[in-house]
Amino acid sequence: MRNLQSSVRLRPVDLARGHGLSTQAVRNYEDAGILPAADRTPAGHRAYTPLHAAALRAFLALVPGHGHRTAATIMRAVNEDAVDEAFRAIDESHAQLLDDRRTLRAVESALRDLEPPVAPEPGDTFVGPLAKKLGVRPATLRKWERAGLVRPRRDPRTGYRVYDEADVRDARLVHQLRRGGHLLEQIAPLIAQVRAAGGLGPLEAALGDWHGRLAARGRAMLTGAAELDAYLRERG
Repeated sequence: MRNLQSSVRLRPVDLARGHGLSTQAVRNYEDAGILPAADRTPAGHRAYTPLHAAALRAFLALVPGHGHRTAATIMRAVNEDAVDEAFRAIDESHAQLLDDRRTLRAVESALRDLEPPVAPEPGDTFVGPLAKKLGVRPATLRKWERAGLVRPRRDPRTGYRVYDEADVRDARLVHQLRRGGHLLEQIAPLIAQVRAAGGLGPLEAALGDWHGRLAARGRAMLTGAAELDAYLRERG
């Protein structure tokens, strides 16, 4: 099969056609090691084979689930006969997806257990009263601040920390996640998600979309695995 396929000659346009790619993109993929090196015709033109077409299909199928950089790393490793390195990159990508799923579950759990917000009373937005309301020490709030989990402003006259509504929200969420056993470094990306969403309410509305994106990545990884397996079989 390998010898039969190697006798078939394909032009860059033959590989590009059907994928919405330019012929230059195909050449760039070869130069980057994503496709195996092509033979050259006597005139100096690249001569691709069905093996190159299979490599291109594998790479394009890997990208949606693993991202361009990891997909390129996988293909380069395979083309350099370092298949174990390719599998390691795949394993790391799957581990990242699993970690993202755990992050989503942590956010959902924290939101589910979070007490309804209470309008702050005068003075509640200073470090002492807020710490008392949360049941933590002021030093704990300052530690969270150093970790970037809460970002109170400083009163220009007194220099005291002042926690606005968003800071109180973040502090309450950090407190809930800490009670759930999460480390500060694990909480940081969750707080970033809340800030990016614009608050807890918008974040709750975005959780369904978050689930959908993770499911799509998982499905794309399966598709990529099938195409990569087909390519490995063609390489022999």
